[in-house]
Amino acid sequence: MARGWTVADIPDQTGKLAVVTGATSGLGLETARALAGAGATVVLAARDQAKAETAMARITTCHPAARLRYQKLDLASLASVREAAAEIAAAHRAIDLLINNAGLMAIPKRMLTQDGFEMQLGANYLGHYALTALLLPTVLAAPAPRVVQLASQAHRPGRIDFNNLNWERAYTAWGAYSRSKLAMLMFALELDRRARAQGWHLMSLAAHPGWASTALQTTGLRMGTKGGPTLSEMFMRAFEPFLAQSAAQGALPTLFAATSPEAVSGAYYGPDGLGELRGAPKRVGTALQARDEAVAARLWDESARLTAVRWPA
Repeated sequence: MARGWTVADIPDQTGKLAVVTGATSGLGLETARALAGAGATVVLAARDQAKAETAMARITTCHPAARLRYQKLDLASLASVREAAAEIAAAHRAIDLLINNAGLMAIPKRMLTQDGFEMQLGANYLGHYALTALLLPTVLAAPAPRVVQLASQAHRPGRIDFNNLNWERAYTAWGAYSRSKLAMLMFALELDRRARAQGWHLMSLAAHPGWASTALQTTGLRMGTKGGPTLSEMFMRAFEPFLAQSAAQGALPTLFAATSPEAVSGAYYGPDGLGELRGAPKRVGTALQARDEAVAARLWDESARLTAVRWPA
């Protein structure tokens, strides 16, 4: 892999369709902007249409010929996920790139999705799991599709506890976030294994942004509070100027996984700098538990049960 990979290295994406969740700000916006600039038609899948329209205006300021679409999607509602998947499949023959980017981080108090899942597990992971399953036939209609899951270095202390998967007991903000990101990484690796076993012509990859300066540091950290900064937020803001990189730089591992001819299915990409906090994209390692195939298979089956989705044979 060439050192110093940037958006200038993205191959021409003309004729491809990319679906990016959480594309109204931060990493998702930068991912959508770069793909649109490379010629792809980009579907911005997000809850807030007004924010999506603002994001699309920002992208077209940089790329006047950008081809953009908005798709309403609330990952904390399986009904919304099903509706969005049906609308995307009806509107598009094939999806070349499915980038499961959206996420919440370290919600101080345990909150639930509309379906009763712990919010971070539900919105970060289960919503994306269901969306991917429902869109798989449309993804497989593309000649060389890729699915990219956004994980995090926070997956490393994470554990999958099937006896307390939704944190009914002993909830911790960072523990729940770590579990959701570990689940996303395990999902990427398990999807790669199943794709190869089933003979699907699909690349499944994962990426993490290092420490990127985005709204993630405030949105989740303030959910369920009265709006003032939490201790976690104050800590992160204090060190952010010294350790973080821009959202555009943080999006590079995702973009590499989604577009580079050098990317490998089943691989995990992140920044090449100290501690993988910042830098150009490279292939990185995972925590040992992320590679536990037995747990990954059980998590897959439990997720299918919880979301009531069926995967094509």
